[in-house]
Amino acid sequence: MKVLVTGGSIAGPAAAWALHRAGFAPTLLERASRRRTAGQNIDIRDAGHEVIDAMGLREAVLAARTGEVGTRFVDSTGRPYSEYPAQAGHDGPTAELEILRGDLAELLLSLTKDELPHRYGDHITAVEQDEQGVDVTLAGGAQERYDLLVIAEGRRSATREMVFGGQVAWRDLGEYVAYGTIERTPQDDDWWKWMTTTGSRMVSLRPDSHGTIRANLAFMSPAIGLETLPFDAQMHVLRERYADVGWEAGRVLDGFAARPEEFYLERFTQVRLPAYTNGRVVLLGDAAWASGPSGMGTTLALVGAYVLAGELARSCGNSYLAEAFGGYERVMRPYAEKVQAFPPGVPRIIFPKSRAGLRVLESAHRIAATAPMKRLAERLLISNAGALPHLPQY
Repeated sequence: MKVLVTGGSIAGPAAAWALHRAGFAPTLLERASRRRTAGQNIDIRDAGHEVIDAMGLREAVLAARTGEVGTRFVDSTGRPYSEYPAQAGHDGPTAELEILRGDLAELLLSLTKDELPHRYGDHITAVEQDEQGVDVTLAGGAQERYDLLVIAEGRRSATREMVFGGQVAWRDLGEYVAYGTIERTPQDDDWWKWMTTTGSRMVSLRPDSHGTIRANLAFMSPAIGLETLPFDAQMHVLRERYADVGWEAGRVLDGFAARPEEFYLERFTQVRLPAYTNGRVVLLGDAAWASGPSGMGTTLALVGAYVLAGELARSCGNSYLAEAFGGYERVMRPYAEKVQAFPPGVPRIIFPKSRAGLRVLESAHRIAATAPMKRLAERLLISNAGALPHLPQY
């Protein structure tokens, strides 16, 4: 069975590996002109560990980890008041497997680079399908036919809109987040430092394995179209909003300005769809179930790729697609929906507006970091990790 997989970040390369392993003939297509090396910290949790093990990548992922030793909540002076050290075999706010997105993508691509076509600098502009196959038109002019199309793109997938247009029920989480890479200084350590302040604003610094720091600024706001503005306009808004924050906010903003090519700003929204499939087209990863700041996006992508290939193999591929897609829905929908089901008030409750609210949050963090409360607090900070304890066996 010939399969076109579009999307070259995490879900797409994982699907290419899983489909090839199951005996199918995938082609991986990526819009960017070359492999993506940028990206922030991502983590692999619960059933995602089993996928990494099945891929034979555990040692490589361990070697490429960011080196983050845990999570510290700090006040406006940088003084820690609550912490969650990383633990081997346990996934708290800092997971056992913390890795940069670009580094994990590189490892996933290495699994199939000599086994199947990896095509860059092209993308789908039209999709037509019938009972026997899917016809795609590419921006480069080619017209190609496949037995199956896997859309493993981002939450704003243009290819998804060609097939599932109008079906996405967006859930706006009310939060903007800006990401970037900044210079590391001698004062930086290997803790993830998280500072929340009044006005529903947050500053975060995380170590990486490349000698730099991955930083982000997050804040609650009504939708103002900030993600659509050019870089200079985005930076102007961020500097105004963080002008009185202190701590490392100025350093982060200057760092963003120095590396615009590694800057990215998004508004957190969840993608919800009535079905992950349409005929011979199937959605995977954020294009199917983007969950927002859950800490589970990478795990969902890895598990989804594994389950899709497993269900196709179990159902004899091309002959029983409806059966395979039904199995994919039965496993992935409850998993994805549990991850999307944040505790009541999240994320707003971790972004207080007032000083009184900030004092309450800091007190809650101090209590939560005590031994009796730590596991409960981790469940609030990580959306339904453990919702799928083990992979199905195929």
